[in-house]
Amino acid sequence: TTQIPNEDNVDEIRLFRPDCNMERMKNSMERLHFPCYDFDPNELIECIKELVRVDRDWVPDGEGYSLYLRPTCIATNPFLGLASPQKALLYCIASPVGPYFKSGFTPIRLTADTSFIRAWPGGTGSSKVGGNYGPTMKAAAEAEAAGYNQVLWLFGPEKHITEVGAMNVFFVLKDGVDGSIEIVTPPLSRGDILPGVTRRSIVDLANSWDGVKMSEREVTMAEICNAADAGNLLEAFGAGTAAVVSPISCIQYDGVDIDIHATGAITRRVWNDLTNIQYGKVNGPDGWSVII
Repeated sequence: TTQIPNEDNVDEIRLFRPDCNMERMKNSMERLHFPCYDFDPNELIECIKELVRVDRDWVPDGEGYSLYLRPTCIATNPFLGLASPQKALLYCIASPVGPYFKSGFTPIRLTADTSFIRAWPGGTGSSKVGGNYGPTMKAAAEAEAAGYNQVLWLFGPEKHITEVGAMNVFFVLKDGVDGSIEIVTPPLSRGDILPGVTRRSIVDLANSWDGVKMSEREVTMAEICNAADAGNLLEAFGAGTAAVVSPISCIQYDGVDIDIHATGAITRRVWNDLTNIQYGKVNGPDGWSVII
């Protein structure tokens, strides 16, 4: 859950879609067989609101800055051993943060040339658990050393695209026949992609736009390469709680850099629409921006 100040009213503090974050946390706890996964999410949201009220002086000012909130649950069994948790501690970490990438809204460069795999069907890729992140550090360090900001994660022999770094990924494609515009993000159906709250919000928003088609479907590197060769790969961007939206300007694949126009009109629209709702500049759908 990200908590964000309203720039026009410094006394107004908001949570962004806390109900969705609670839903995902409960699902993740159930996946790890925590017996307390059926806690009352509204009670935890009220506790988090009170935490923010107490720590309101830690809320930083400025667009792109927020008090990042990380509800966390750990097992506290009084022994070492591989067993389902009998006791657990549920708490919330709060930390002031600035823009996720040092470059801010500057486009990022990705590499898909890694031998590592982030997640797979039947694993925990669709759950928010620490074990999904530790194994990605080496691949991320190698990407950075090669001149790229993050890894574009692929899966399977057909090189299905899954995520970018710790974000969901979107592509803007033009149909080569009728010129129609499609926003594409990989589906959640395989179970190896995290159901991001920002991803969910972008899908909801884009489904209400005229002139574009929002699709949750499989997308492979072959399709992206073909679209780029034909001039039909218009934009790409990552999306997540911390970064909100990160434009993508390049994807390395099989040793070749695929250049992508950045930052495009749809990427900017996603950024503007989301942040305007988060900062209370416009009224979003009911329950998205919750005033504390």
